[in-house]
Amino acid sequence: MPTLNWIGKDAVEHHHAEVSYRLVHCDGELSAGDPDAGNLLVQGDNLEALKALLPYYGGQVKCIYIDPPYNTGNESWVYNDNVASPEIKAWLGKVVGKEAEDLSRHDKWLCMMYPRLRLLRDFLREDGIMLISIGSAALPYLQILIRELFGTQNQFCELIWEKGRKNDAKKFSVGHDYIVCVAKRLEVVKEQKWRAQKEGVSEIAAEYHRLIEEHGGDYNAATEGLGTFYRGLPKSHPSKKYSRAKNADKWGVWRDNNISWHGGGGPKYEIIHPRTGLPCKIPDAGWRFIEETMNEKIRDNYVVFRDDHTEPPIYKSYIYRVDGDGDDGQKEVLPSVFYRHTQPANDLQRSIFGELVFENPKDHEVLARLINYVTVGQKNCLIMDSFAGSGTTGHAVLNLNKQDNGNRKFILVEMEKSIAEGVTAKRLKTLIDGYQSKVEPSTAFLPLGGGFRFCRLGVPLFNEFGDIDTAVSFSDLAAHIFFSETGTPIPSKANHNSTYLGRKGDKAVYLLFTPGQEGTPREALGNVLTPDALTALPRPPEGFEGVCVVYAEGTTVSLDRLKAEGVVFKQIPYQIEGT
Repeated sequence: MPTLNWIGKDAVEHHHAEVSYRLVHCDGELSAGDPDAGNLLVQGDNLEALKALLPYYGGQVKCIYIDPPYNTGNESWVYNDNVASPEIKAWLGKVVGKEAEDLSRHDKWLCMMYPRLRLLRDFLREDGIMLISIGSAALPYLQILIRELFGTQNQFCELIWEKGRKNDAKKFSVGHDYIVCVAKRLEVVKEQKWRAQKEGVSEIAAEYHRLIEEHGGDYNAATEGLGTFYRGLPKSHPSKKYSRAKNADKWGVWRDNNISWHGGGGPKYEIIHPRTGLPCKIPDAGWRFIEETMNEKIRDNYVVFRDDHTEPPIYKSYIYRVDGDGDDGQKEVLPSVFYRHTQPANDLQRSIFGELVFENPKDHEVLARLINYVTVGQKNCLIMDSFAGSGTTGHAVLNLNKQDNGNRKFILVEMEKSIAEGVTAKRLKTLIDGYQSKVEPSTAFLPLGGGFRFCRLGVPLFNEFGDIDTAVSFSDLAAHIFFSETGTPIPSKANHNSTYLGRKGDKAVYLLFTPGQEGTPREALGNVLTPDALTALPRPPEGFEGVCVVYAEGTTVSLDRLKAEGVVFKQIPYQIEGT
């Protein structure tokens, strides 16, 4: 397999392991909506933020979307694409050293991207997917980085996003970007069948849920509302062609369809009417499905029986189902080349802020469609974006949840303080609360709901001497220790009243730690594993036959007793991974 070398590679290959674990502190004033929605917007360098979040979210993210600098040499915007921002320059000088003075823009870009991609990989679930927007200049470099970090077999597609023709081009109009698609482990997802709702269906889904909420679950009223919705659409609207699907029930939106075999000659068998107990009339052309499939359709509420058995039932063809199911005719495979102009994303910014506050924003509808597609209808998954920019990924997730009553969660990281506070957080809050357009004040946008916590990076868990920083709490250290020991996030927030952190596989993890005051005996604080402390340890769940791993500043228990008790002692801070 070909590899890529550049100035500074040796310095950054293992840099992700050297980055300090930091605390994460939430700011209630910049947070918005429901604080318990599970969404985060973290302001800070994305490398340090990723390392800080890893103990909590490692191995949990279903989809990562990032839009990193494109490495074009353009320095005219805040994320200047030659990676020459003051933060990145300082980082390169510290990590790469004197060699950084000789780096080309490609060297800088690769030095910046390598450790960040390496950490992002650790966030993905085994069936996780990563989508990376990139321009043509950096595409070949990114492809080789991905092959090195993820393996050649896991990069499975490059999408081409055509954004419009540039009539001022001197030769060819290059108006497209790429989206590189990578799997954590392609063999885990290779049998999955990805399908997307056809254009216009998402708007119908959103209107369905709005009507159900407005009418308190009255499906007859929702059916009337859908008729009004379709009549109010312009002829060019993509939802207009589905206007026959105006019936609402608790499973979704449907239209009546033919239950007989197309062209005649279909199977003929008895279907018993649920009220009369007699066989329903069989269509002259026979039933649309074989008997086994028909029974499945009846069971899954695709069939409506008439008042009695003298007429065949009605087949419901769903344009949208709450459970994510639906007729294959309403779904499609997405192409690898698609068109979406940049103007709608710019118009949206002006609608929210009154002006264009962030250059080259991505389109939230495109991201929502892609995220929903690669997550295979999983409505409770976790989405991450470590180059958050104006917050398009967060918008896409909020929009998807509004459309299908999902409970997806997002984690966004934005480096620039002014962008994070003045653009990303403001945009998300505006969308959550609902707003009047700044361009057309008569146009109102309904609240998307949800919420997020705004967070900043705090002090490192460990100081320059490798000791636990005095600002670190029990729960902070517990979360880090559990993850470093088991490779999975702690099952629930640790409580300093209990030394037992949780169990994973054949390990039960304990922590003896009380942030002390200078001059206080450590043993008196309970930071030492003594024979009495060992006896007092809470027992793991019944039936556990593994090993108990106990973290403490020291121990006075003999090795023979530790072995007899099935206990492994690890000293704080020296035996904590990441110290």
